[in-house]
Amino acid sequence: MDTLGKKFGFKGIFWVAILVYFTVNLSYNVLVVNGDEIMEPVVGNLDNPLAYSIINHGIYEEGEIEDEAWTMVQTKGNQFVVNGQPFYVNGFNTYWLMEFAVDQSTRGKVNEVFQQASSVGLTVCRTWAFNDGQGQALQKSPSVYDEEVFKGLDFVVSEAKKYKIRLILTLTNNWDGYGGKPQYVKWGKAAGLNLTSDDDFFTDATIKSYYKANLKARLVKWNTVLNRVNTLTNITYKDDPTIFAWELMNEPRCDADPSGDKIQAWIEEMAVYAKSIDPKHLLEIGLEGFYGPSTPNRVRYNPSKYAQLIGTDFIRNHQVLGVDFASAHIYTDAWISSTISDSHIPFVKSWMQAHIEDAENALNMPVVFGEFGVSAKDRGYNSSFRDTFIGAVYDTLINSTKKGGSGGGSLLWQLFPEGTDSMDDGYAIVLSKSPSTSNIISLQSTRLETFNSLCSWKCHWGCKKKHPSETVLFHDEL
Repeated sequence: MDTLGKKFGFKGIFWVAILVYFTVNLSYNVLVVNGDEIMEPVVGNLDNPLAYSIINHGIYEEGEIEDEAWTMVQTKGNQFVVNGQPFYVNGFNTYWLMEFAVDQSTRGKVNEVFQQASSVGLTVCRTWAFNDGQGQALQKSPSVYDEEVFKGLDFVVSEAKKYKIRLILTLTNNWDGYGGKPQYVKWGKAAGLNLTSDDDFFTDATIKSYYKANLKARLVKWNTVLNRVNTLTNITYKDDPTIFAWELMNEPRCDADPSGDKIQAWIEEMAVYAKSIDPKHLLEIGLEGFYGPSTPNRVRYNPSKYAQLIGTDFIRNHQVLGVDFASAHIYTDAWISSTISDSHIPFVKSWMQAHIEDAENALNMPVVFGEFGVSAKDRGYNSSFRDTFIGAVYDTLINSTKKGGSGGGSLLWQLFPEGTDSMDDGYAIVLSKSPSTSNIISLQSTRLETFNSLCSWKCHWGCKKKHPSETVLFHDEL
């Protein structure tokens, strides 16, 4: 294997060493795995993350992000890339941003969320881009939208860009929160359709046409003539790099069909339709990650037997044309036991590792753990366990990142500013009130920023050496 000195000389080594030293405490190891050499960066002490200082990640003013740097996130094999370089995600959920943005009295909380997230280096936010038939509804009835609420979503996108945070925008809900699947079925029944279950959402032609019209309104059109242009940024949604990805549905399930065929057909139809409208942005499904009938050898990783009977199928669902990356959630307190227990941690690690392996070997795409957290309402809850839980998620991802694996990132459920207690479902993290958790989040951001920034120096993480002449650890130029 060529030494770094042969690649770009002693002077290059010196400056790289200086830059790395002042970024974080980072060293290089060369591992041999199955006869292949892998360049592996090691960041700090993964067993004691709080022993290391946290960098100031900074806040960005509008216009500070140069256009050439603020480009669409894409995928290349099993990694996210921006401008051709890997992009690992440390992110969060705050689902109510559009709702708060509509009301001038609460709009400032949107800014606070992004400001605080940016201060600890979070780079992606997942939030609802839907409110179907409820109070302050975006979609008041099928294909009828409220312009003022749409302007609220415009504000969310605009504020996210100011703080260099990208958005995963969810298009509807499996649950009845903010309307979702049950509301579509209510609309169908009101129109005279013979519907017997909320799961008819996935099969009824008229209901599917409602969803498609909604999809089209979000992705491209405000009406039949004009493309939806953000009223604050003057950028068409389909052209805005601030949008990381569209999510078809939050946690789709179809209890009426344990075989999974109905959801599979729905995903196939909607993914292709979404890509026909907006081929530029990434698309994901929004699954919880349960294994289904197509992979009986993997169902052992599910938290219960019931999990394989809800109509979703992690590997099969993500093999659909048009789906760009995989998603999974992590809720040991909802899936295993609502009593806090150290036994939750081994499940977290095995669940994540199974999905990272499948994303790499079966799907060749990144996987994002789109929701994870611990509720303060759990029996035996304490902040120390929450920190341990979050640390287990982060360390599992770092172990994948070091090897160029499919662990694309994670999104905490959920980040709140002070003064939003009415929206808290028990999982809210208020950074100003949780210094130890804030430090863990910030350290993970530092780790991933280090990987991303080193990759911007043309480092190829995880490139495996088949022949000495084929392995390039660094390009000649810095």
